[in-house]
Amino acid sequence: MKTTKEQASLRKAFKEHIDYDELLNCTRCGFCLPSCPTYAQTGNDEVHSPRGRIALMKGVVDGLIEVTEEVKESIDLCLGCRACEPVCPSGVKFGQLLEQAREAIYQTKKPSVKERVLRNLAFERVFPRHERMISTVGLLRFYQQSGLQRVTRKLGILKFFPEPMETMERVLPLVPKRKEMKHRPSRIKAKGESRMNVAFFSGCLMDTMFLRINHDTTKLLQYAGCNIVVPEAQVCCGALHGHSGEGNRAREMAKENIMAFEEAEVDYIITNAGGCGAFLVEYENLLKEDPVWSKRAKAFTEKIRDITSILVELDFHQKPLSLKNQWITYQDSCHLRNGQRVYEDPRKLLRSIKGSHYIEMEQADQCCGSAGIYNLVQSEMAMKILDDKMKKVKYTEAKVIVTTNPGCLLQMKLGIEREGLSDHIKAIHIVELLVEAFEQGNEQSS
Repeated sequence: MKTTKEQASLRKAFKEHIDYDELLNCTRCGFCLPSCPTYAQTGNDEVHSPRGRIALMKGVVDGLIEVTEEVKESIDLCLGCRACEPVCPSGVKFGQLLEQAREAIYQTKKPSVKERVLRNLAFERVFPRHERMISTVGLLRFYQQSGLQRVTRKLGILKFFPEPMETMERVLPLVPKRKEMKHRPSRIKAKGESRMNVAFFSGCLMDTMFLRINHDTTKLLQYAGCNIVVPEAQVCCGALHGHSGEGNRAREMAKENIMAFEEAEVDYIITNAGGCGAFLVEYENLLKEDPVWSKRAKAFTEKIRDITSILVELDFHQKPLSLKNQWITYQDSCHLRNGQRVYEDPRKLLRSIKGSHYIEMEQADQCCGSAGIYNLVQSEMAMKILDDKMKKVKYTEAKVIVTTNPGCLLQMKLGIEREGLSDHIKAIHIVELLVEAFEQGNEQSS
């Protein structure tokens, strides 16, 4: 039970951080309820619905309720998928309210020594700097390549960890060599006719653990006629920080990225991770109160484009794309769909591949349960959501699940492994599939 002084501090933090006018925009109509995964999974519990969470936030600000463990649990259990936003007739920006509430809670509470050390390690020392990210991911490569992984599995050590973590270990990609991660080109020329100058936001996990997907992304941009700049001064997008209540650090990283990409002087800034892209387009809101940075943030966000959107704009779907007898379905990235409002472009590209059969998944727009690190910190709820998602996958009878976000990719691989379907189904990022389809299509037409 928190003291009166602690409650007063929390209420003050809620008043300072949360946009009260945005809270009032909610008319409690209930259109958001069917779209909310946690509302469905908790047996239609209003506390775990978007309008329920807004009511709790407003109750705290108005002094009607205290920040109890139930209130905190409601905020923590939210995936932040933002599926409630597109269906809201009042246009409530729930994602912003959620981050404001988390910032109010976590900037006010006194963390334990263990939590303080872990948050400092992740938020201050690892994710913000590419070199440190390489070193951290390099430890995973050592585990994979030294024989330690084989011994760990043989001895059954992973059985002592929670089941999702044990399964996740089996689906992690093979980490590239340190040399590959460290020495990446900063300027790449278009193949053939030059049609556009773009910058590429390479990300942190995408530029280390998922480096091969980044390579395929720049290949696609080259094939589409883009000259590419990869600013060396760019840093992590800050999404993990923003979603975890570290708003000040997220704003610092936003400024670093804006400066890095201003120097590039390009038509667009391209992303290949739905979560990163959705946070990058929020820089305008993140820095709206800063008189020095607000205009620069707006100019930055106006240039953000997902890789699928720029490919469609450049008519890549009209190029010779071909795969042999592939049955494909697609799982939306929540942040790509609900944050960047990109829905049709990935589907248009997938449907244009000759020799493949595209099957729309029922409720493909609903979250898979990944949500950044949600599947680690809220594993029980994440697995319930994933189990429901895999039922929809199996119903399509597709052999390939296409995603547009690294977290979704790992989560779908996790679902495949949990269901014992790894011999029959694979999960793949859309750029990997499109590179294969383009290269096969050009071989056939040459």
